[in-house]
Amino acid sequence: MPDTGFRLRIASYNLRGLKDDAATAAAVVRAVAPDVLLLQELPRYPGSDYAITSFAREARMLWSGRTRFVSGTGMLTGLRPLPTDSQDLKLPVGLRENPRGYTVTQVRSPHGPAITVASVHLSLREEQRVDHTRTLLTELTADGGAQAPLVVGGDLNEGPTGAAWGLLADELDVVSDDRPTYPASRPQHRIDAIFSRGHVAATPGDPQLLDGMPLARATDHLPVWVDLTF
Repeated sequence: MPDTGFRLRIASYNLRGLKDDAATAAAVVRAVAPDVLLLQELPRYPGSDYAITSFAREARMLWSGRTRFVSGTGMLTGLRPLPTDSQDLKLPVGLRENPRGYTVTQVRSPHGPAITVASVHLSLREEQRVDHTRTLLTELTADGGAQAPLVVGGDLNEGPTGAAWGLLADELDVVSDDRPTYPASRPQHRIDAIFSRGHVAATPGDPQLLDGMPLARATDHLPVWVDLTF
């Protein structure tokens, strides 16, 4: 794929329902300054639109207000990319199980390719993570073909040795850095990641950008981010 010079900073962040210090979480996002922010565990209680809108404003990003109802995934965008309306899509779960799904949109530059971007929060159950990842990849490639630009990021609830992680890594490149992301107070597990295909260059985010920030006050996950060139 030719280099169009279109560069996107894509980040992923589990906000734990904004139950912690939302102002600190917004400051973290401002420091990272992503073009697209993939979110997990957005609040879904009645009236939580206000909390998310307030967070987006403090983070200096835009929220469509259309997502998070299926399973708490969502995304914010900056002013540079041109996004389509984001959609929430369900993933199958059993009776009385926590709902699962993913949020997807397309972003493009005025002269660049359309890039499908998805935020996902996988299950705590290994077999369900595998099934959901297969479904996710099938649905995301159904219309655009196997080579269309695609970015998937989120909280996988497993690390690089996991089967669902392996399915994603078979189809896409792991483009975020290899540091642990959970728990934020004492990171030991690398369960948050970003995967991509169709890019011509990828530069993982430098965690030193957040040195000195009280990250554990914001939420129980650390953010991950990457600069992608298409």
